[in-house]
Parts: sequence; C-alpha cells; structure tokens
Amino acid sequence: MTMESLTVPDLGGAEQVEVIEILVAIGDQISAEESIIVLETDKATMEIPSPLDGVISSLSIKVGDKLNEGDQYGEIEISSQEAEAKDIKPQQAIPETEPSAEAKPSSEVEPSAETVVAEANQVEIIPVPDLGGSDQVEVIELLVKVGEDVDAEQSVLTLETDKASMEIPAGKAGRIEKILLTLGDKVSVGDAMIELRVAPSEIAATPPASKPEQSTEDSSENGAEKNGAENSAVSKTQVTAIQSHQAVQPANDNQPSNQVHAGPAVRKLAREFGIDLSLVKGSGVRGRVTKEDVQDHVKSVLQNPQAAGVGLPKVADVDFSKFGEIESLPLNKIKLATAKNMTAAWLNVPQVTQFDQVDITELEAFRKQVNAKPSSEQKLSAVPFVMKALAAAMKQFPQFSASLSADGKSLIYKKYIHIGVAVDTPNGLLVPVIRDVDQKSITQIAQELSNKAEKARAGKLGLADMQGGCLSLSSLGGIGGAAFTPIVNAPEVAILGLSRAEMKPVWNGSDFVPKLILPISLSYDHRVIDGAEAARFSQYLAALLEDIRHLIL
Repeated sequence: MTMESLTVPDLGGAEQVEVIEILVAIGDQISAEESIIVLETDKATMEIPSPLDGVISSLSIKVGDKLNEGDQYGEIEISSQEAEAKDIKPQQAIPETEPSAEAKPSSEVEPSAETVVAEANQVEIIPVPDLGGSDQVEVIELLVKVGEDVDAEQSVLTLETDKASMEIPAGKAGRIEKILLTLGDKVSVGDAMIELRVAPSEIAATPPASKPEQSTEDSSENGAEKNGAENSAVSKTQVTAIQSHQAVQPANDNQPSNQVHAGPAVRKLAREFGIDLSLVKGSGVRGRVTKEDVQDHVKSVLQNPQAAGVGLPKVADVDFSKFGEIESLPLNKIKLATAKNMTAAWLNVPQVTQFDQVDITELEAFRKQVNAKPSSEQKLSAVPFVMKALAAAMKQFPQFSASLSADGKSLIYKKYIHIGVAVDTPNGLLVPVIRDVDQKSITQIAQELSNKAEKARAGKLGLADMQGGCLSLSSLGGIGGAAFTPIVNAPEVAILGLSRAEMKPVWNGSDFVPKLILPISLSYDHRVIDGAEAARFSQYLAALLEDIRHLIL
C-alpha cells in the first residue's frame, strides 16, 4: 500500500477559502472524483474531489479552517497497482509511414495520427460572448475546474448584473487548461475567460466509410440517443409545473441547495429543470444526489400535478434605463424583511377585510380634557384607547388572539393579550409588542408605547420587543386616508387598521348632528374567523369606543 497526500487543487484564484463541510471520515473507502470536502467563498461553494481510489488514512483539517491552493489537508492510502498506474503516461502511437494521399481520392483521405494529435493539443483562449449590451459584469461563480472536460453548451461561469444573472457556456468542447478569471472580476464582451484544449475535429473522430458494420452500429446508437432524448423531453408546461411545485415548498433556511452533496453534472441537470437540490432525497453514498434522483424527483412532480400548485408567473425584467435616467438603490434590511414576511402572509393567508365607522365624539372630548390638565405628564392619543378596547374585545372573542397550528388542524388559544403596534421609522415599519394590555391602564399603555416607539425610531428596538403579539394595530390617522386594507401579520389571525377621523353629519332620527367618525379596517384570516364573527367583533369594538365607560365594567 502507498500513501498519497491530498492537496487543494486550483481554486480559480480564490484564497483563504473556508472549509464548511467534511464529507468523509478516516477509514472511509472512496473512489476517484468522489467529493471529500466542501469549500466556500463569499459567493460560491465548491466540492473538492479525491484524485484516486483508496482509503482515507488521515485528515488534518476541521470545519472553519481556511485553505489555499496547494495546501495539504489529508492523506489517502492507495494500492500498489494504482500507484504504479498513476506514474504510467500513455504514449500516442504514430506510424512510421503513411499511405500517400495520391493513392486515395481526396474525399477518402483519412487524417494522419500527427494531425489528430496536433489538433487535439490545440489550446484556444475562449472569450466572453455577447452579454446583451451589458458591460463590466461581475463574475459571481466558477462552475468548472482545471482539468475538467466540458461540452460546447456546458456553463463555465456565472455573471451577474444588477438586474439578472447569466451562465456563460464554454462555446467549444474540450478540456479546461486554465481559468483566466477569479470571483469578483468585472468582464465585458471579448475578455478572455478560459484556456481550452479543444477536442479533435469530427472528421478525425469519424470512422472510415469502408466499415459498414460500424456505420450500422453508429446509426443504431444515434437512433437510440434520439429516442432517449424524445422520451426524456419535458415540455415548457411541465417545467413550469416543476418550478411551481418548488415555489410552494416550505422554505428551509437550514439546508440551502448549495450544501447538498452532488457533482457538477447533477447540479447542471438540476439547473436545467429548475430543481432546488435541497428538496431531492439523495440515494448515493452518504446521501449524495445522483442524476437518477433528480429524474425521479421530476417524475414525481409531473405524476402529481396537484402537489405542484398553481405557481406564480414572474414579473418581467425591464431595463428601465432604455426610457430615461434611473438610479438604483438597495433596500435596507428592515424593508427586505418586511417584503419577505408580507409576501409570505399574503400568499398563505386567505384574507378578508371588514370596514366600519366608529363615532368617537365623546372619546375625543374626554381625551382633550385629560390632556388639558396641568398634572398630565403623558399626553394621550386615540391609539391607547383603541388598544384598551381591543384587549376587551379579544377577551370576548378569543379566536381573534389565537393562531392556527403548523399543520392547520388545530387552533392555539393564548391566555394572554399582547398587541403589536406598527411604528413608522426612517428605515421602514417596525412593530413593537405591548404585553398584557388587558392588565394595564390607558396611561400605562400610552407610556410604554411612547418608549418603544422612540426606541424603534432610534434603531434600538430588540428582537424580543417585536415577538409574541396576538393581534396587530396599524394607525394611519396622523397621515390621512379614508380607508386601507392592512395585511395580517401571520401567524396572527387579525389586524386592525385606523384611518383619519373626520367630522360628518349623522342622522339621529330627527336631525343631522356633527359627529367625529373614525374609519376602521379589520383584516382577518378566513380559515380561523368567518364573516359573521368579524362583523360581531367589529361592532363590539365600535360600541366600546363610542362609550368608553364600558371599559371599566
């Protein structure tokens, strides 16, 4: 037996690359090209394969280590026969004499071995192709490594503009000799991207016409390949169904697709079908995903169209710069999180909104009276009164503070009343939660809400301050508007929206009298709350606000 060192191969110019996963253990029997470790840069992951068949005898790294090209990370024990075979370099036999070209018609002249070898050894620099007018496009992923054989259509790198990413094919079949770009490079049309040792021409590879048996066999193989291609072809409608199926799968942040054990060919196949490999169960060694696993996953989706769901068509990607000057600014973290949560809530919760109008004439008069007192340290707005009334209504209708279980088969009732209040900050909306609203006075609610709103605007609100809400409140009264449809903040099942109150003439049976009317919008999860329950809740809340003396009963 012979020991061979395991070293890090060419990383395309990347340095200090982190080890994020070790796929083998000491004593494991592995084959050549089977992945041993997974490395990750800030833009891509790459699996490092074994160069030989053998047994892992030692590993000198751990997860989190940083490696460079050429670093040794372990040893592999190989057989003596393989060690000898490893040192043997095959020789290309070249005949000493060649038949004269004059002895054959020009159409039947076969290329000499020298011609084949010279052509096979031709190295070409492959440039970046047309990028559709884009310039200085960033390299975000290298999809091949030095020494890898590629076909003309195989993607070798991924480029990304501020609007889209694109995979760039090799353009010719051959073997990768050198990768001329590194992650983060900016490239334009015509820039050199790889050195490729091109494959022999089709003329050199074609067998002589004087061998009919071979021709017949080739024809059979071509026919089989054609039939196989027809049998495995997937229509655009079917691919859409597959991608739709993945769109409705639950997100799994703990298992992103780039952590899956799969080779480049399998990943390429998955990309062609639009498959997220984290959803595919691997049947290979140590859970490795094979081509057959991807194909079986596709079949299962196509055979169960109901599981695929309806999917969502993508919004067209428009180059707005064609129509005039533009400026692109990234969304901040708060707006990105809000967009993600609101989209998930809108897609998963069947929402209905109940609109009502509440007479708060007496409430407003009392509020102004309290604020006018010199001893009043905390000025009151209408919101604390609404929160107190909401707490009483939630006790009367406990399903409004409940949540649906993850499997959708039971309702979780909460024995506490916590209300989240949307606060407008310079960076976007935040929703601090006021706890045990039912047990606090209106003044205490106002003080706590003021403190948390100040922290939110200063960017000092902690994550714990925004968790545990039973129902949310969003007030736009200070800005304006007649009505709006707030989105339920799942897993809550309801949210109340307040618009601007205004004086309106109200008929009392004999005369029109001026009343201050507050428009309210109650959005609710129709899986938990039906329309009649929502109407009763809204009317009960309105009655409490119209005569706040009921809050002390």
